[in-house]
Amino acid sequence: MKKGTLAIVAILLLFGMYGCSSYNGLVGKDNNVQKLWADVQTQYQRRADLISTLVKTVQGAADFEKSTLTEVIQARASATQVKFEAKDLTPENMAKFQAAQDQLSGSLSRLMVSVEQYPNLKANQNFLDLQAELAGTENRIAVARRDFNGGVGEYNLSVRSFPMNILAGMFGFAPKGFFEASAKAQDAPDVNFDFKK
Repeated sequence: MKKGTLAIVAILLLFGMYGCSSYNGLVGKDNNVQKLWADVQTQYQRRADLISTLVKTVQGAADFEKSTLTEVIQARASATQVKFEAKDLTPENMAKFQAAQDQLSGSLSRLMVSVEQYPNLKANQNFLDLQAELAGTENRIAVARRDFNGGVGEYNLSVRSFPMNILAGMFGFAPKGFFEASAKAQDAPDVNFDFKK
């Protein structure tokens, strides 16, 4: 009996060690996703801060379209209000976040197109610097999103793989949502070379 009891204890000990190691691995991957989400939020906040400065610079152009500026300001406010923690990275929340960011990107694009009609503004060094900063920030956002999706993919694979999915379910580790391309990304841009005045 002693050998049988010893074997059962050894097996239970091995399963216990495996369970602890697996749990700690899930915690590490979840923590990595939280860090990557914070990186994404930091880049979007950087863009929101730059947009605020850009709008103030553009407002200096006395006859600039007020409706365009108002739209950008409202879209920025809306985008900065859609916030949630890494534990709430469900596909639904990711879609809400992405929709708010898409709205901001669209209004910002319209602002940049409107600027073409203002040569003095286009020659303003502060404005040019802000444009360059925004372009760099958009690249940083793309990198942060790619890294985030990589971390989420690794985490989700662990959470959904057998036998880890049993442990993940017991301790509340649920799959997290990815950043996905905007629905408008499927549409080809409308290019018009009609220069008639």
